[in-house]
Amino acid sequence: MSKPVGPIDASLVPRYAGIATFARLPRIEDVESADIIVVGIPFDSGVSFRPGARFGPSHIREISRLLRPYNPAQDVHPFDAQQVVDAGDLAVNPFSIDEAVEEIERQSDALRASGARLVVLGGDHTVALPLLRSVFKQHGPVAVVHFDAHLDTWDTYFGAPVTHGTPFRRASEEGLIDLYASCHVGIRGPLYSAQDLRDDERLGFSVISTVEIETEGVQPAIDRLLARVGDRPVYISVDIDVLDPAHAPGTGTPEAGGLTSRELLRILRSMAHLNIVGADVVEVAPAYDHAQITGVAAAHVAYELVSAMAPRR
Repeated sequence: MSKPVGPIDASLVPRYAGIATFARLPRIEDVESADIIVVGIPFDSGVSFRPGARFGPSHIREISRLLRPYNPAQDVHPFDAQQVVDAGDLAVNPFSIDEAVEEIERQSDALRASGARLVVLGGDHTVALPLLRSVFKQHGPVAVVHFDAHLDTWDTYFGAPVTHGTPFRRASEEGLIDLYASCHVGIRGPLYSAQDLRDDERLGFSVISTVEIETEGVQPAIDRLLARVGDRPVYISVDIDVLDPAHAPGTGTPEAGGLTSRELLRILRSMAHLNIVGADVVEVAPAYDHAQITGVAAAHVAYELVSAMAPRR
């Protein structure tokens, strides 16, 4: 097996020069095969408040130029231990949610056909549903670890069953998730009623709220999360609004009282030994960002996910 092709050397080509692939990695067409494929889905037709997440993938890639090839927090060279590439963006219908969801599933199937795992840059959270449908075909029901301010297990919006607030209800109803191993992390803010929480539990999720993390600490939350997931195949979905707006202002539905960037990265690093079969980072809306704060956070989240998916020698 040939040595993986890594990022462009920043000591030879300035970070602000060249094509803005994620972390300045090679494009998918420049390598023979890939273990991890970073791909953008610039789709935000499923949002219920502020639009703009369709521009998230390019925003994340632009600031990811600053990422470096060794991750000391995880003690891994994520781009040496596996071949990581950037596949660009999926082209999906911006006018029809139903057609877009079908296109995302089909194109994800094609990218995963060789056995590669996907790290997706969104896009709004609608994209998680077709991504889980694709993962299910290979792994069956998976444990979903969902970082978000919101449950995203509501039923419909204006009669639409597939939006950024409903993907995990549909995924549960379709049998895509493990009902005894899935978990929300970072939930906070007002709900429509107490029934939302009862419905969420019925759909297969436990909840670790930011209030619990504040009062009990990060490590107990990690312990609960890892015990919940166990040894199941895991899909990690990160809505950037899990972070407090101070750390991620550039998102469509911000909620006060969120995690800090440091807390989120620590939790993600704790999952490095798990069988992570796919991941996404969604809801980055650059029009509301300031000094690329949200882009920086999202780029580092994706980097920690890629690092967590790297084999350990």
